[in-house]
Order: sequence, then structure tokens, then C-alpha cells
Amino acid sequence: MATIETSLSFGSYDWICSQAALIVCPLVGSSTSGGYGIAPTCYSRNVELGKTLIFQPATAILHICALGMVAIMILHIRTKYTAVGRKEIVQFFYMYFVVELLGIFLDSGIIPSYSKVYAWFAAIHTGLSCATYWCLLLNGFVGFQFAEDGTPVSLWSLRISSLIVFFLTGFFAIATFLNLASFSSQKPTALWIVEFIFNLACVVIYIILQLILVLRTLDDRWPIGDIIFGTAFFVIGQVIQYGFSVTICDAVSHYIDGTFFAALCTLFAVMMVYKYWDSITKEDLEFSVGSKQAVWEVKESLLRGDEDEVHGQGGYGAYGAQQQQGYPPVPPLPHGKNFY
Repeated sequence: MATIETSLSFGSYDWICSQAALIVCPLVGSSTSGGYGIAPTCYSRNVELGKTLIFQPATAILHICALGMVAIMILHIRTKYTAVGRKEIVQFFYMYFVVELLGIFLDSGIIPSYSKVYAWFAAIHTGLSCATYWCLLLNGFVGFQFAEDGTPVSLWSLRISSLIVFFLTGFFAIATFLNLASFSSQKPTALWIVEFIFNLACVVIYIILQLILVLRTLDDRWPIGDIIFGTAFFVIGQVIQYGFSVTICDAVSHYIDGTFFAALCTLFAVMMVYKYWDSITKEDLEFSVGSKQAVWEVKESLLRGDEDEVHGQGGYGAYGAQQQQGYPPVPPLPHGKNFY
């Protein structure tokens, strides 16, 4: 691999891959030297585990932790049965879960970069990452109720469009890696656009939509704090990965690099997406309250029926016995009241 360190230029991975060890870097060529694959200037050291070299061990551990955190968030979302946009937002977390799962095998080198299947898994990872950003963007429209949430129109439009984005970006990736059609690994402009411009546009539009939603439809302004924190985490992660990765790597003797902090900040940003969604959605307890009220109304009817029956028997029975013994009569339950 040729190590290239130049300034950032449109459509080129030269400078980006010289700063960060991205999954696609072993598969794209240098536009200046013509070499295949671009190695970072500094990357975290490897560890040997069972005669297998594990690259980016700290990042791999972080991916595993992220799987646990995402699983917890998914479980919490699924318990909010009547929350707005529950089925739509959980699709985003499912997709992010798979992205993190693939990251374990690709970042750590469990699937080595020289393997023939590495290009295919990297293309799947790229396509799924772009589809995840697209899914996040579409979730930004759910609160505006252009289509009622949870309906087939809302769910299948999200699923089908995300699937289209996955296949398109995945095709761009594998065609670039294998030099198919008019794509070239030496000039990966199309892949660069979908991986950076497209994903960034999805994030920016989502943030703008949520700010509009909070300011125009909600009385509570606290969710804006979740948006700010999530945006800050995302930006900080990208800045560290591409701006300070080499500096951090040299300072800590190659134990970690910017990839670790980018993955960590991305996880924090995703957690803030969950926190924001949870803060603006309240579970509708109408059905459970209505069922309790119906139970109380049945009990009231039975008590009233017993009371009428006792009066019809001339005051005898339990109710009449209480009156004869001087006990005060039992007042009927107020109709329509819920004692809970």
C-alpha cells in the first residue's frame, strides 16, 4: 500500500485515508501514485488472539459495547406500544445494530482486507451505512404526520426506499472496488459522494426538521438540548477522526487512534437520537385507563343491582340487617369515579 498524505480534495480518499483507517481504504487507489490501497499515517497497534491478528482492538470492543447499548434501546422502544413513530424509529436502530456488527469483523481484520470476500462485505457495510442515514432522515418527517405513523404507507415507504438506497450505494461501492462498468478504484468519486456528501446531507436535514418540529409544535423546549448534544457528539467524532487522529495515535504510542473516538462519539450521537425521540413521545394510556374504568362501572352496576334487590325485599338481607342494627347505610359509589 502507498501512504499518501495530501490536502483534502473532492472525490479523493488520499488525505482522508492518510488520517483515518476507514474500511474502504484498502480497496480504493491513490489518485496520485496509482497504488492500490491507502494506509493511514498512524494507526492503533494490533494484538494477537489465538494466532489471529486483531486490528483496532479498542474499536472492536467498543463495537461490541455498542451492540449491547442498541439492544437495550430497542427493547425500551418496543415497550412504548402507543408512542408516535415507534415502528419507524426502531427500524433505524435495527440498521445501526447491523452496521456495528459488520464493523466488528471489518475493522478488526477478522475478515482480512486481502480476502476476496472483504470487498463484498465492505460494500454491504457502505450500503447499509448510507441506508441507515437515509432511514434517520425519513424518521425526521414522521413527526409532521405527512403519513400516519405505524401505517403500511409509512412503514413500507421507509423500508422500500431504504432498501433502494442500500442497493444503489452498495453497487457504487462494489463497482468501485472491483473496477466494474465505468467505476474505478483510482477515481472513486461516486463512492466519495454517497459516503460523505449524501450521509452529511441526511444528518443536516434531519437536525433542521427536528428543530422546526420542536419550535413549531411543542411547548417544551428541552428536546432542543438533546438535538444540540447529539449534533455536538457527531461533529466532535468527525473532527477527531479526520483532524486529530494522527496526533492522538502518536501521543498514546499507537494504542488507539481517531477511529475509536469516532465510533464512540457516533454511539453517543445515536443514544441522543433515542433520548430525543423518547422525550418528545408520550405513551397513550387511553386504552388501559378505559379498561379500568369499564371494570369499575361493572362493579358499580352490580352493587346498585344488589341494593335495588334488597329494597325490593322490604329491607331484609345484608343491607336491611345493617339498617336494623343501627349501622349507617352504605352509600353507593359515585358514578363515573375511578378509585385508583
